[in-house]
Amino acid sequence: MVIGSGGAGKSVFSLELARRTGLPVIHLDREYWQPGWQHMPEPEWEAKVAALVQRERWIIDGNYGGTMPLRLAAADTIVFLDIPRLVCEWAVITRWLRHRRRSRPDLALGLNDRLDLAFLRWIWGYPNTRRPGILRQLAELPPSTRVVRLTSRTAMREFLAGVPDLAGAAA
Repeated sequence: MVIGSGGAGKSVFSLELARRTGLPVIHLDREYWQPGWQHMPEPEWEAKVAALVQRERWIIDGNYGGTMPLRLAAADTIVFLDIPRLVCEWAVITRWLRHRRRSRPDLALGLNDRLDLAFLRWIWGYPNTRRPGILRQLAELPPSTRVVRLTSRTAMREFLAGVPDLAGAAA
């Protein structure tokens, strides 16, 4: 399970982790958002996430606090990308510039990337509003659940470099 602020790099990190391990990746943004940026109704969303975590193997990226307990309970490893807010803000702005006229790979087809002041404010407030609750939930996990907290892009690259590249070994 890969979590972190918007712009932390969850989707790119998850894709590389999936490439190296051969595990299937599930982008929650792709699952949650419907045409016209309409969100899935909550009961339907909870049922969908419950079904996703029942799969035998997966990498799931995304926050979605309402279903966080379901995913935390099902995951054997949680990677928390605890990246500074300025890095995240910059990443979201550059991502929007790169994808503003087309869909991102982690979004459903037809959903062009969007950027608005509310999202930038959410990212800016994340360290104070969301992060404490996430750290609390992570601290309450059983010792059998591996928790990895990465605090920089360098730490993310180093972590990925330490994951055996099963895809590269097979080539």
